[in-house]
Amino acid sequence: MTAKVTNDAVAFIRSLAELRGRNADWAEKAVRDAATLSTNAALQAHVVEFTALDPADLLRQVDGRTVELAGGKTQRLATKDDVIEAIDPTWISRVLAVITDPNIAFVLLMVGIYGLIFEFMSPGAVAPGVVGTICLLVGLYALNMLPINYAGIALMLVGIALLAIEAFNPTVVIGLGGIVAFVLGAAMLFRIEAPGYRLSWPLIAIVAAMFTGLILVVLGALRRARNGPLRTGAQAMRGLSAEVLDWSETSGHVFTNGERWQARGTETFKAGETVEVANIIDLTLVVRRAPASAGEGGTA
Repeated sequence: MTAKVTNDAVAFIRSLAELRGRNADWAEKAVRDAATLSTNAALQAHVVEFTALDPADLLRQVDGRTVELAGGKTQRLATKDDVIEAIDPTWISRVLAVITDPNIAFVLLMVGIYGLIFEFMSPGAVAPGVVGTICLLVGLYALNMLPINYAGIALMLVGIALLAIEAFNPTVVIGLGGIVAFVLGAAMLFRIEAPGYRLSWPLIAIVAAMFTGLILVVLGALRRARNGPLRTGAQAMRGLSAEVLDWSETSGHVFTNGERWQARGTETFKAGETVEVANIIDLTLVVRRAPASAGEGGTA
């Protein structure tokens, strides 16, 4: 398939060069061997018709030439006295030029995925989710403007999935396979191998290392936490510190764990005092004086 595409491209370049009266043999070498020529050599080899020192010189040289238009019509150029007007790109064009750089698009894509992962791990944080969503959408827009290779994206997703499996089921082999798949996918992300469409290998290595660390360390810690003993209900409430909101004789209200609770105890407390939850009975907390407060009272 590669040879057929290359031959088709060479045939097209040769026919185009012959149609324009150019050196077809050198055009083929330029496609097959990436051949280059200096300015004078290109002029002598009939690769170009003439050279110009600046745009004004170019307009002077093409003045009076006849060009063929669509439909077989010809037009005589009158460019000698034309004025050259430079149009600077708008800020939107500059921004688009930046984000459509393959390395920038890749970074935006990774930041977006990181942000969503952190948002899912800490629901309610808001900032990681917002930043991640924006970066992911901008990165996908940039990739849509570039000649991406879907096999490369598929390999990257497979690599991320394998690293996630490695975090929950350590086998080393799956983790290494995930890293290899992610790196190969990043290297194959773009179809064109031109310098402007090639990802930086240091960037790929840094992102792969960060993803490996995130998946294996963070998700591994999450797995260990989930596999550990789970405390719920009264067991989870015992030992928590609470702030007394109001108190009358042996009952009142306290604030703990982000909520207001009805409480009772055998001692008298003041508003603002810190107490400790000893038990929970029928949605009522049984509280006692916190150890630190008790110690201070004993010292006094």
